Parts: sequence; C-alpha cells; structure tokens
Amino acid sequence: MPTGKSAGEMPSAVGRFFVGLQILSSLYLTLTGPVKPDHWWLAVGPVAGVLLGARALLAMRRGRLSPLPEVRPGAVLVTRGPYRFLRHPMYTALLLIFVPLTFNRPAPARWTALGVLCLALVLKMGYEERLLRSRFPEYGAYAARTWRIIPGVF
Repeated sequence: MPTGKSAGEMPSAVGRFFVGLQILSSLYLTLTGPVKPDHWWLAVGPVAGVLLGARALLAMRRGRLSPLPEVRPGAVLVTRGPYRFLRHPMYTALLLIFVPLTFNRPAPARWTALGVLCLALVLKMGYEERLLRSRFPEYGAYAARTWRIIPGVF
C-alpha cells in the first residue's frame, strides 16, 4: 500500500488488537464491580492512578496522544513529567486503578480480566518499544535510565 509512511506510523492489526484487549478488560473490570472501593485504602491506588494519568497526558501534549502503539508522524520522544522516571506512566496509571478495584471485588472472571489487561500491556509495551527504538536513536539511552512501569522493579 503506497502511502509514503513507514512501518510504525500506520495503525496495525497488532496495535489495534492490544488496544482492544485493554479496552475490553478495563470495561469488564469497571462494569462488574463497584467503582467506589469498600475500604479507604483501596482508593489510594485509583486516585494515584488518575493523578499520574492526568500528569502523563499533560506531558504528552494535545494532539500527540494515541492509544495505538504505533509512532505517529511528527512524533517527538517525550521525556518530561512522569516520563522522566517511567517509560509508560499511562500503563502504570491503569494498573494503579484496576488492581485495587479487582482486590475490592475479587472473582475468578475479574482476576482473568486483570490478567488479560496486564498481558496486553506487557505485550503492547514490547511492541511499542521496538517501534520507538527504530524511530528514535536516543531511545536506548532513555530506556537505560528509566523504568518501564514500576520504579525499582520493572
């Protein structure tokens, strides 16, 4: 398909699949349990997740954001805000929101949905990072000094 765009700029079936898994598992977790936690301490993660996600959105700036992992034309490597410490702070935000909500109303289907969400995020991260490394020569150095989603762990 002659569009003049390189690989990584066009939405792919792989990218859409990962985003679809994210959306479906997130929706399932949201719709099958209370959004308001039963205990105050279960609200800490979701509140932190919303704040982190909002800060990451601000760092990305309007017009540069896409749920798809492919690198958009004219993209720049964002290394400010929470991206100074985490390569994928929006994924961290999702986990901060949905892990406590799953603990709040545990059920086999909800644990499965959380597992699907985690698997989709890990696979999407790997795919996205391959595209970013091929597009931005400085990505390797950036990746060496930052964590993927959990500081000090991963």
